Amino acid sequence: VQLEESGGGLVQAGGSLRLSCAASGSTFEIYTMGWFRQAPGKEHEFVAAIAWTGGTPNYADSVRGRSTISRDNAKNTVYLQMNSLKPEDTAVYYCAASGTWSVAGRDYDYWGQGTQVTVSS
Repeated sequence: VQLEESGGGLVQAGGSLRLSCAASGSTFEIYTMGWFRQAPGKEHEFVAAIAWTGGTPNYADSVRGRSTISRDNAKNTVYLQMNSLKPEDTAVYYCAASGTWSVAGRDYDYWGQGTQVTVSS
């Protein structure tokens, strides 16, 4: 499975961004698609996850109510819509795929290269 993120960039606080992650290859192996992020000097952090076949998404407390994860199975693409962005959302955002339902990074087998999101105050 190959994952390619896009949509990062520089935005002012209070603004919005939509990240995209296109999956290719053996996508039949995917059960869950997740987004994670890592800010400078901080640990890898779970952001959101969605099952490829549907169900209720899961969000980190830090983004719940401000972000929406969605998928387009026909395009093998998952999205992360982020609104009301804060400077503390600044990080490299990674898309990941897992063969099980999980919000733990260790359970994800495939990772994208990451896309930078910078929120200015």
